[in-house]
Amino acid sequence: MHELSICYYFTLFIFWISPSRSAYFSQFSSLKEPEKDPCYDATGRPVRCVPDFINAAFGKPVIASSTCGLKTPTKYCTLTESEEGLFKEQCDVCDASDWRQSHPASLLTDLNNSNNNTCWISDPTADASHNVTLTLSLGKKFELTYVSLQFCGRLADSLAIYKSTNGGKTWTPFQYFSSDCQGVYGKSPNREIGRHNEQEAKCTDSHVMSPVSSRIAFPTLEGRPSASDFERSPVLQDWVTATDVRIVFNRLSLDQRALYGITGKQMSNSVEESNELEMLNENDTSISNTADLTTLAAKQRNVYAVAELAVGGRCKCNGHASRCFFDKFGRYSCDCKHNTAGTECEKCKPFHYDRPWARATTDDAHACVACNCNLHARKCRFNQELYRLSGGRSGGICVNCRHNTAGRNCHYCRLNYYRDQSKPITHRKACRPCLCHPIGSLSKNCNQTSGQCICKPGVDGQTCNRCAKGYQQSRSPITPCIRIPTMLDATSLAKSADSTERAECHKCRATPARINQKKFCKRDYVAQVHVVNRELLEGWVKYSIRIGTVFKRRADGTRIRRGMLHNFWLPNSMVLCKCPKLKLGRKYLIMGRDDMNKVGQPGIVFNRYTIMIEWREDLVEQLDRFSRREHHCHNYGVESSSNKYSISAVVHERDPDDFETDVVRSKRMKT
Repeated sequence: MHELSICYYFTLFIFWISPSRSAYFSQFSSLKEPEKDPCYDATGRPVRCVPDFINAAFGKPVIASSTCGLKTPTKYCTLTESEEGLFKEQCDVCDASDWRQSHPASLLTDLNNSNNNTCWISDPTADASHNVTLTLSLGKKFELTYVSLQFCGRLADSLAIYKSTNGGKTWTPFQYFSSDCQGVYGKSPNREIGRHNEQEAKCTDSHVMSPVSSRIAFPTLEGRPSASDFERSPVLQDWVTATDVRIVFNRLSLDQRALYGITGKQMSNSVEESNELEMLNENDTSISNTADLTTLAAKQRNVYAVAELAVGGRCKCNGHASRCFFDKFGRYSCDCKHNTAGTECEKCKPFHYDRPWARATTDDAHACVACNCNLHARKCRFNQELYRLSGGRSGGICVNCRHNTAGRNCHYCRLNYYRDQSKPITHRKACRPCLCHPIGSLSKNCNQTSGQCICKPGVDGQTCNRCAKGYQQSRSPITPCIRIPTMLDATSLAKSADSTERAECHKCRATPARINQKKFCKRDYVAQVHVVNRELLEGWVKYSIRIGTVFKRRADGTRIRRGMLHNFWLPNSMVLCKCPKLKLGRKYLIMGRDDMNKVGQPGIVFNRYTIMIEWREDLVEQLDRFSRREHHCHNYGVESSSNKYSISAVVHERDPDDFETDVVRSKRMKT
């Protein structure tokens, strides 16, 4: 028997909701994924798409600042209009503990049935100007088309609609309704809206023109000049966006006494009413006279009663989603397409930053584009200046390129690597290490295309790992390969000498048996050198010499410093005469003048003032003595070195390979 009664009542419930069941289930149509994705056309091209239009308030919780019957059962009275056009008062008791007599705020957003309205009713108050607030949270951002209130009885005289775009943290005026806009809200009624103030809330008194109407509606775009071009109006797009809606009732409808005067009912001296009040409050000892009864009657009629709060709009997805759903975290979010992300599809998803994010329009979906990193990076960033310079085509910059690649698109090999042409650029081994020999090459880097390292003179091979033809390995890390002396060099010199009618060789003054203070003073530079290479060039023999210890140099003269490589030019005639006689791999003492290079050869050119003698260990002590006596150089017609030469500072720039024994050093230190 009990099961039959359950089936009976369930059948009655289905029959009761049948007229509006299609409207009920249509609220969830946006939760169903469509068979064909409306965000792409038949060819797969991205197009603008929007979620279904719904009542965003349906089923959402509403917080009311005042609700009748929460503490104790309360009597309330409302005024309705009969079919004959007569006003009729209906009084009842509100009791939150009894569901049949309760009027909570949840009834504002439930399934509305025009034949049987369920109403939220505020707590009766004697102060007609007492503010009552309703706050509705939509759960996420929506683009609102209208806000509508259906009253149970008379309309409120003054109310304000506010919106929030940050979850109720701050509130912005949306619309005002009042018969006295200037007095209540300080705004001119029905003020015209222009393009300069499209985000300004209006105040209207249109609802008081039809006082018997039970509905107030606010179209969000009505009277806004840019409404016809909404897609291209960021101002209006922001204007209709809201996460929360708040209704503030500031004043009841037309004066209660005047309303009852229309119906012929005199509240102040109605005997029937007084008797009714006495019966209702016979146990209330706080009411002692007729004046108190009159105040109580006025209080019972000072209520706000609303049947439905509707908010029409679409889930805000910026044209990049066709539906909204509850994600795995329970948040109501857009089902984003076009490579977008976010609760409102308000940004590009990771790695799709080649173009800036933009709201979709009917002309262009503005789909986000993945960065081109050739499969070598997982992150990228957008650069506005680069996007501008590319003519609006590409602005993505790859971050942390892998597989030894570099560049904004990871499109070339990084330093010390070169491109393997046998593999595509997207291959993880598209870049190979240069592997340049640490001694034979000038740097670790190589040619990006061929992989050829930069070799030192006389060194050959892609990685500079062997001596070139005609060269042999030396023991020097500076010049690892030196030319092999051949008979061809002597033959070439002989032919050159024959063609120029070789002259007689005189006594060689370039290699004196000994040096003295005068020779030291009259030279601009004195240094130890190491001959590392030799080359025959059009009447000259070019020697490569490495500077060792520098004993003297002019501050403004030839730049010689320990470890530097210099070219030393010797005429062929002097080589044939063996003046001086230089051998590869040997060390020599060179003394010369700076102002005698008049042949235009880069480096040091041999002349009649040049002295080159083979290095001996005893020269160290002798040169140190000359340096200490350098102030006597004026005796030989040479200026003082205090302004012209730099000697003492460089005497101690010793190379570890210098031919100076510990014994000689100790003797010099004692002197």
